[in-house]
Amino acid sequence: MSSKNMQKLFILMLSVLLAFTLLIPMASAKVPDFNGGVLDEYEYEEVFFLAGYPIHFTGKATVTEKENKNQLTETYKFTLASNAGDKLTRNVVYVSDLKNHETKGQTTSNTSVKSYTEKVILANKTTYTLDDYQFSQGSVVDNRPATDYYSGNVIARKIYIRSAKVGRNTEKDKITVYMDGRNVGYKNFWGSTDTQFIDYEIETPEGTAFVTSKVSDSKSRVLEYEQHTPSLSSFVGGHSVISSSNIVSEYEYNIPYYAGTGTIYLNKEKTPKIERLIVPKFRDIANHWSKPNIEKLYSLGILDESSNFFSPNAAMKKDLFTVGVAKAVDLRVLEEKPTNKKSTKKALFEDLDIKDPNYVYIESALNKGIVSPVNKEKFGANDSITRAQAVTIIVRSLGLEGRAPTPGYTTKFIDDNKIPKEAKDSIYVASELGLIDPDKKNRINPNEVLTRGKASQLLVRYLNFLESDLKQNYRDDMLYFN
Repeated sequence: MSSKNMQKLFILMLSVLLAFTLLIPMASAKVPDFNGGVLDEYEYEEVFFLAGYPIHFTGKATVTEKENKNQLTETYKFTLASNAGDKLTRNVVYVSDLKNHETKGQTTSNTSVKSYTEKVILANKTTYTLDDYQFSQGSVVDNRPATDYYSGNVIARKIYIRSAKVGRNTEKDKITVYMDGRNVGYKNFWGSTDTQFIDYEIETPEGTAFVTSKVSDSKSRVLEYEQHTPSLSSFVGGHSVISSSNIVSEYEYNIPYYAGTGTIYLNKEKTPKIERLIVPKFRDIANHWSKPNIEKLYSLGILDESSNFFSPNAAMKKDLFTVGVAKAVDLRVLEEKPTNKKSTKKALFEDLDIKDPNYVYIESALNKGIVSPVNKEKFGANDSITRAQAVTIIVRSLGLEGRAPTPGYTTKFIDDNKIPKEAKDSIYVASELGLIDPDKKNRINPNEVLTRGKASQLLVRYLNFLESDLKQNYRDDMLYFN
């Protein structure tokens, strides 16, 4: 086989490998049930307060989900014990009716409890048996191209029968737990966070106790650079994707008739997973300021170059930037089933080639409103992209352009009057999010043509937002500043 054919085969193999890597799904972060507990791949922990003091339970928990015909069934099974010999078993099935509002790009759900059993047996033979469980939860998911955002509220009431030996007799009484809470979260290709707040009011014959649980589950993918130390090597380093997951919980309790007040913290972290990426070998970026950005994007397959030269100072084209954003968020496209009939499908615009492997990304971005064509005939595939156009694509993919003020506002930049009307909201939001910064003269330079090096910098900042900033906002900001 000739060296030229070998090179083509090698590039094809890399493309397949990258496509496989980028299509590995990220499981959603989800807090297990509504008891403030934490879970890793080995063990579940929660704290129980009905006895008038905190009991720390650990053990096995299984969570299963099944979706069928717009109905989601979630099953939770817990088998727990404390160091003192107390035991807890709980089985709960929740059913959610899902309604997809396609024209709004949103999904709503209403959840109720289908079946439940729960029993706690203390070492002193006192038992708590769940007698009734009334539960209602409503949620809404805003499905955006880059990230799904969601919010929900929950109201519930649990009634337990407490049985205790008093001499030769068994005395029974009732404990009622009122629950009122909410959860917020997001999910994208690079990570997900589910944060839950529940207030519990526990009415017992001895008095009323109050407990608040705050729990947050996060899953994330983070890029790390690995130095290759041997000097006699064809490359000096490469990138790895580190997938990690951890869940933190905090209970604040006030039990005036017994344990008083206190705070308990729980934490679980799963074993990280490492995916090693391919090594970039561009010959013209060694001394370029955007070298780390370019190498990250190439390693991820977001920028797929077959040449050894990247041309970082050349203009970034509209089609390649659109494809880069789509690949960065793993923008899925539906593949058409093959038929025996000759395909008559045509490209949406005359300057797009339906046979181009990247066509499906551009088509999907167009259909989702991330990017706009030049006119009815042309997409503008080979046009050099400006900063304003690039920022608009990114902010639209996040679905955050609506967070700008009422029209008529002025941005803080001295060249505000040069910002195109259709890009002003996106530039305002991007600036507030820290995705873009002005130059030393406080100019945003909206009509500047982005070089491939500068476009790479913007795409990497976009990835960092998806990896870290959302987690910060939906976890740390919520838990510690709420």
